[in-house]
Amino acid sequence: MWVRRAAIRPVPLYARLPGYVLSEIESELVDDEELARERLDGAFSRFEQTQPALGEKVAEALSRPLEETALALGYFLTLSVWLAFERNFEGRLTEVTSDELEAAEQSIELDEELRRLDPAEAVDTEDVIAMEQPDAIAFVQEHLDTALGAHGGLVDVDDVDVIYRVVLIEILALSYAVRPPEHYTLPKTEYTA
Repeated sequence: MWVRRAAIRPVPLYARLPGYVLSEIESELVDDEELARERLDGAFSRFEQTQPALGEKVAEALSRPLEETALALGYFLTLSVWLAFERNFEGRLTEVTSDELEAAEQSIELDEELRRLDPAEAVDTEDVIAMEQPDAIAFVQEHLDTALGAHGGLVDVDDVDVIYRVVLIEILALSYAVRPPEHYTLPKTEYTA
């Protein structure tokens, strides 16, 4: 077993988001451009109602003066991730409180600081999150890579970084907001907060 030094607590196995759900959401959102826009607008309203603290965090990031590609990525990725959690963990996804959201953000910041202090550290914070939510991070990175590849030097990398960071926070916060299934017994190597 690999022992890691990280400030990010493990995501329970029952809260791991499968890649096929993200693929389904993606297909639904890109089928028809006009229909997709309506779905995104409706989804964003529902997102803000059901996850007000998280919705505020995302809206804050998206209201910054971002380059067009980064802004489009931000809307698409934050909504896709939330919709996938909502669909896959229907009835078990709880509201992320402001304190829980802040804790997720602080754990990322602390983990980044731990890695900066150790020059021999070969694992980045996003790699740690990818170990906990591999399909979600792969989905996000695939879309970031596609956007950066398609638009080359026209994309403001700092703007994309703002989006990436808020999506990482969202993934962690939502991961910890998933309740275990009924009659679930935690394995000895898992715990919840």
